[in-house]
Amino acid sequence: MGISINVPTMKSDYSSLFSSLGSSAGSAASSNWLGDYAMIKNGSYGRLMKAYYAEAKASSTTTSNGKSNSSNVLDKILEEKRNPKVSKEAQKANASLTSGLSSLKTSVSALQNSKTYTDTENGQSAADKVSSALKAFVSDYNDVVTAAKNSTLTNKTAYVANMMNNTAANADALAELGIKVRANGTLQYNDVKLKAEDVSKAQELFSSQNILSYGSTVASRLQFAGAASGTNTTDSVDSSNTAGSKAASLKADGKTLASDALYETVKDKDGNDTGKYNIDKIFATVKSFVSNYNGMFDAAESSSNSGVLANLSHIRERTAHDADALSKFGISVNKKGRMQIDEDTFKKADMSQVQKFFKDYGSSIATNASLVDYYMTTRANAANGYTASGAYNVQGNIRYDDFV
Repeated sequence: MGISINVPTMKSDYSSLFSSLGSSAGSAASSNWLGDYAMIKNGSYGRLMKAYYAEAKASSTTTSNGKSNSSNVLDKILEEKRNPKVSKEAQKANASLTSGLSSLKTSVSALQNSKTYTDTENGQSAADKVSSALKAFVSDYNDVVTAAKNSTLTNKTAYVANMMNNTAANADALAELGIKVRANGTLQYNDVKLKAEDVSKAQELFSSQNILSYGSTVASRLQFAGAASGTNTTDSVDSSNTAGSKAASLKADGKTLASDALYETVKDKDGNDTGKYNIDKIFATVKSFVSNYNGMFDAAESSSNSGVLANLSHIRERTAHDADALSKFGISVNKKGRMQIDEDTFKKADMSQVQKFFKDYGSSIATNASLVDYYMTTRANAANGYTASGAYNVQGNIRYDDFV
């Protein structure tokens, strides 16, 4: 599974960095051990069998009950497929990745802290503090990337790869602060004296107030990587049911708000079109949408399922992107990402504009909400919902039509 990251001054292929992702635990969902056994027995793995059997035959030709050792060899092959051995190098990398993610999260937090960008009483300038924070960030970032190279924790390395893609996309902005993105994905910091304008650029780039800033995006990927387990996990039944039901309800509300039926004008008792919208009906649907939106995040944010977290991230980012449009209809989004709606403002809004907005936004949220529901319930045991390149990895016999 290759990861290609395009930087304005170079084109790099990071496929070797995350070679371990090619054997993701998610593929186990489609494996059929009886099928494997049959293929081995019938000769599909003939060469492999000969090698194993030759070794086994050298030590013993029969088992204690007189049967051929071939069955033991088959069991050995299948056992190795089910439970691959983790080398000491990988174990060390896994431990380093886990601790490195925590350290990197701390260094990002420092760059999102407003105190970092102010002079201190002891004479340390803001420029010196920012420079020191950037240096720590680069060091911790490189530790994470290096550890991910040999890690087998695919649910974590998928988010590291996504973080790297985002870093490459911000290469020019980072370069203005003396940070160069190398061809292997690591960073290099040129410890130069930062100017006042550079301090402002760093604060803007790592802003915690802008959910779409580089710093906020990296922080969210670190949060997801830290929450994601290295192997398959199952969310608690209560949490899955709650989040799943809220997500399913949000999907239904989103589809309704994107439909034309909701905005049909009211007819009078004689069947004549009044040209007026049923504002109370539209408001009730939007109010339900807001309630289910908040309820889904409340129940699903603690999930360790990468598919759930990836789709929550898409919903959060899409909502942040459309925050200004939502505010025109009396719908605000607080710092925790929860919605609030003002009834008076909404009912005074132009319903034709509401319809136009939710035609796209409502449909988009419905699709991701459906995927949250899917991963929280039907696929609660899925190992990967998000691939190394940041794309969806929807496994099993499902179709896009199931979500829309």
